[in-house]
Amino acid sequence: QVQLVESGGGLVQAGGSLRLSCAGSGRTFSSYAMGWFRQAPGKEREFVATISWRGGSTYYADSVKGRFTISRDNAKNTVYLQMNSLKPEDTAVYYCAAAASRYGSTRKGEDEYAYWGQGTQVTVSS
Repeated sequence: QVQLVESGGGLVQAGGSLRLSCAGSGRTFSSYAMGWFRQAPGKEREFVATISWRGGSTYYADSVKGRFTISRDNAKNTVYLQMNSLKPEDTAVYYCAAAASRYGSTRKGEDEYAYWGQGTQVTVSS
């Protein structure tokens, strides 16, 4: 069982930056691929970024490529999402998730994740 807690959300002006953190519990946290998803008001949840269990592989949605960076520190059981050049359309609740199976590479589908955090709100003003 993996429990996830996101933090770092907030209100920022367009062009600004935020770093989200996702702290995981459980001694097997480091063996799971991780992902970030987001859900804007009135829209379905969408994939943002993913990182393999060792951190060697990453993959991003086209909408954030070049602006967002996912990383992890397995010694701290934490995954990060560095968000730069934020746009109003990045406004959403951001969720981190851990893959359903261990020792996997990057994963883009929601159904490939079994553990979810409660979400953290990111609001970008124009």
